[in-house]
Amino acid sequence: MSRALAVETSARVGSIALVQDDVVLGERQFEHGLQHAAQIIPIIDHLCGSQGWSPRDIEHLYVSAGPGSFTGLRIGITLAKTMALATGVKLLAVPTARALVENAPAEAKHVVLVLDAKRDQIFTARFERAVDGRWIEREPPHLDSLATMIERSPRPVHLLGEGIPYHEKVVPREDASVILTPGELWRPRASSVARIGAELAREGHFADPDRLAPVYIRKPEAEEKFEAAQQKH
Repeated sequence: MSRALAVETSARVGSIALVQDDVVLGERQFEHGLQHAAQIIPIIDHLCGSQGWSPRDIEHLYVSAGPGSFTGLRIGITLAKTMALATGVKLLAVPTARALVENAPAEAKHVVLVLDAKRDQIFTARFERAVDGRWIEREPPHLDSLATMIERSPRPVHLLGEGIPYHEKVVPREDASVILTPGELWRPRASSVARIGAELAREGHFADPDRLAPVYIRKPEAEEKFEAAQQKH
């Protein structure tokens, strides 16, 4: 009997899921950001208490590793590393892009992820659904423009992600083969992180707590500004 916890903090709304034998027993959402980080431990305690578990009963922790919100990812990764140190739980770093594409509608075959990176750029990845329903990553997470991604994607293509409102102006409205997904699908969920984490666990892809770090793709804006200021001096 395997017991696991899934943590998703990459988006504007985070979530925590409790899992047993690949079955999600409970899932709770919370607003992300430093002011809401204090909610995470009580949520974990509540979910564990509802099943009669203690945190030390958790064998695996699946954590969404990015790309996504810089602050949110730091919170999730710090939680995972702290629990590994305190309880010895084994960690699985789940690619956030892989968790997000799980939200795509059943009819979607080609999906472009859209996360705002500012400066008219997006954090993105492109996926294609295989015949067996699994997602194939055709382009790994990277920085790009939405217009360029749409141009080189096969059609029809579904756009998915919280960055859509910031880049919607470049979406060709007259082209019915470029499809905007509903807003309720734009955030990855802990339950999806749990499914992918369980696959990684079966394949033995455990993360080293000492080396576990968020996947940012680009440095946080504050860090870039600091380095630019240092270079001027």
